[in-house]
Amino acid sequence: MASIRDAFKSKIPSLREDVERLVAEHGDKVIAEATVAQAYGGMRGLRCMVCDTSLVKPDKGLILRGTPLSELTHLSPEDEFYLLLTGDIPDKAASKELGDELASRSHVPDYVFDVIRAVPKTSHPMAMLSMAVLALEEGSKFRAAYNEGVRKEEYWESVLDDSLDLIAKLPTVAAAVYRVRYDLGDLIPRDPNLDWSANFTHMMGVPDTTGTLGELTRLYLMIHADHEGGNVSANLCHTAGSALSDSYYSVAAGLCGLAGPLHGLANQECLRFHLQIMEKFGGVPSKDQLKEYAWEILNSGRVIPGFGHAVLRETDPRYTALHEFAMKACPDAELFKLANTMYEVIPGVLTEHGKAKNVNPNVDALSGVLLYEYGIKQPRFYTAIFGVSRALGMLAQLVVNRAMKTPITRPKSVSTAWIKEQVGAK
Repeated sequence: MASIRDAFKSKIPSLREDVERLVAEHGDKVIAEATVAQAYGGMRGLRCMVCDTSLVKPDKGLILRGTPLSELTHLSPEDEFYLLLTGDIPDKAASKELGDELASRSHVPDYVFDVIRAVPKTSHPMAMLSMAVLALEEGSKFRAAYNEGVRKEEYWESVLDDSLDLIAKLPTVAAAVYRVRYDLGDLIPRDPNLDWSANFTHMMGVPDTTGTLGELTRLYLMIHADHEGGNVSANLCHTAGSALSDSYYSVAAGLCGLAGPLHGLANQECLRFHLQIMEKFGGVPSKDQLKEYAWEILNSGRVIPGFGHAVLRETDPRYTALHEFAMKACPDAELFKLANTMYEVIPGVLTEHGKAKNVNPNVDALSGVLLYEYGIKQPRFYTAIFGVSRALGMLAQLVVNRAMKTPITRPKSVSTAWIKEQVGAK
């Protein structure tokens, strides 16, 4: 199988031809209509974007390039990036070549670490990570190529270069943020014998007391990489990139969106809820105790974090993947026991309550719990780990859009007065 660059390059002509023909023959066809509720409701469910790397189906969950996530959880994050970009799973030779290429691009200039150290220790890790990514922009190959007048058809090549550079450096940068932010001592260099994901937790300095930390890291980074194009982080990266902002600017924009409490911080809220329950009951409560407490939460007007999803109507397959891992790797861990009890109790309570459209757990119900159980006791850093993963999907989408010569994003906005006039409202 070809290298990731050659494999993607071979697909571009047919992709461009297909889209050009589609627009030429069917460009005036209507694929969606916007309602007033959607205009005021964050465009929820409005079909107005194209994302070919992944799709989220309400009844099946995440689909990566046509294949359900549940059939792909054995992949490394690097191989997943290859899949997202080219549509193909790399063979062993292509996988090794990509791993070697990322390793060769992994050096981070000292000035980036200086930026991280210069930020106040009270800063949020996501602010530090975003600034470090922006500091890396100085080496953008796309910016240099654009300034030299590269042809539009060739934009994708230097964007791919920047993307591979950024992916290669992100574990080192994020690990440095972790060690500096939490005053954990000197930075830990890469281990040339470890792969991309295993190096991340190695450089963070997380001890592997069970021998399964590497597998959890690989799985976590794999399942969080891509989730359609309309989520806040992917959408912001796409919007910034559509203005021909390079990979560093675009991913920094996506990371700033990921830092919001309604997006990437959700696993922190779920972990906090678990810890509060453990404190309240002095350990894992019984099913009856948990059921009674769940009703207390709901009757007070609060929500139970980690259950339900904006799109899914079945159990999140990302949750399922983590649950299967935990059942094998750490079934007796106290927080996992609680999460498992919640899995057995909460859906029934929510069903009886009757207001939730989806009563099943999502990935956040377990992701923070497992990170905490494996020794990462700083929940504010969890979103940075999420960001390292989500960069894979953001960058795959960015490269595809540059190859497809996708134009700048510029939706038309209207005023409330205009909407009132259109619908005949007073």
